[in-house]
Amino acid sequence: MDYAKTAQQIYEKVGKKENLISAAHCATRLRLVLADNAKCDAKAVEDIEGVKGVFSASGQMQIILGTGVVNKVYDEFIAISGLAAASKEEVKAAAAAKQNVFKRAIKTLGDVFVPIIPAIVASGFLMGIMEALNFMVGNGFLNMDTSGSIYVFANLFANTAYTFLPILIAFSAAKAFGGNPFLGAVIGMIMIHPSLQNAWTVATQGVLQTQKVWFGLYSVDMVGYQGHVIPVIIAVWVLCFIEKRLHKLVPAMLDLFVTPLVSVFVTGYLTLSIIGPVFVTVENGIINGILTLLTLPLGLGSMVMGGLYSLTVVGGIHHMYTVIDVGQIAQYGFTYWLPLASAANLAQGAATLAVALKTRNAKIKAVALPSSLSCFMGITEPAIFGVNLRHFKPFVCGAIGGAAGAMYASLAGLGASGTGVTGIFGMLLCLHDPVNYLIMMAVSVGVAFALTWFFGFKDEA
Repeated sequence: MDYAKTAQQIYEKVGKKENLISAAHCATRLRLVLADNAKCDAKAVEDIEGVKGVFSASGQMQIILGTGVVNKVYDEFIAISGLAAASKEEVKAAAAAKQNVFKRAIKTLGDVFVPIIPAIVASGFLMGIMEALNFMVGNGFLNMDTSGSIYVFANLFANTAYTFLPILIAFSAAKAFGGNPFLGAVIGMIMIHPSLQNAWTVATQGVLQTQKVWFGLYSVDMVGYQGHVIPVIIAVWVLCFIEKRLHKLVPAMLDLFVTPLVSVFVTGYLTLSIIGPVFVTVENGIINGILTLLTLPLGLGSMVMGGLYSLTVVGGIHHMYTVIDVGQIAQYGFTYWLPLASAANLAQGAATLAVALKTRNAKIKAVALPSSLSCFMGITEPAIFGVNLRHFKPFVCGAIGGAAGAMYASLAGLGASGTGVTGIFGMLLCLHDPVNYLIMMAVSVGVAFALTWFFGFKDEA
């Protein structure tokens, strides 16, 4: 393969230097931010030697080249275009600048939650494992010393990320909003301060203390914000807004002392007196509304959302679902949204697998097979953009499979103990109910694969 020739052809088909804003690459894809996507001949790019697929996502033109090839083509592309090499983060920032307010807000949610997903996943996995062990020990299926240090410590570790979640969210949100993350963490700490009644105890004990605010104008409950998400994000946004403006107003010699003090005190008071009470009500309304939708008779609500889920991936708004997952876990102990997402992702992977096995076109097969495997692991973009949307009918078949799997999950009452992982590995978050997770997988994969094989893809090679 002539890497320079491939790079030159890509350069010409995307509109040359005047249409290029920045370029970077990941393990398999060349990522370009273009001034005008309409000036890019995506179909012609797909036909270039070495290119396995092209799709647009999150404001970027992503060209699939494969491991070991993309870095060589990228080096040639940079040399030909004269662009400065950019990191993935810089390209994402350039792409975000082109997006509308709604998409920028969704991207910001992703920026808040993506860094803390490993912590949430670790706790979720451990909670699932401990729930399974507790069930087996309690029902005599397993003989284990539950007073041993490993078992006791594992139980302690399992919910740690969720216990201190407001601090994790606040730290990450402050970074995303351009403020001091440590001041953000302080706001998170204020919201779960030991002097406030633990939110988990309100259901059994009621509200134990109230406090008059704003010179006796009204009273607020002195209850913490354990398990809440939206109030924390709003509070930290206010903190960063105040902090950044104080940096401009306060003289440099006083900035170190005045800005943190005023930022934290004002934000803290606003949080406990206004932001917290208002946005807890908003968040509870959203979470309860979604649960009502997902528990409609015969699983109809989940069926609709399971079918539409992949469309939200195409629109790039799926990052906001972590808020739903975390909120449901806080209120109900499980998230009923994650199994729905798993069903949708598995179904798209099955549709792509059907294309890979049915086609005789080597280029399509080279893209579809690895894309289907990554989709089964929860990474959907290569399968959706690189295969299913290009042929369209497989995408529709995958959506139908996702709807069927999500409907079964709803009827079975399937919930997950954590978030951040879907597909095959999502099983680790459902160890309390593995049989229903396996059935959900079988339904999603079976329906999507069969529909794609018989009706969704006609091989033209």
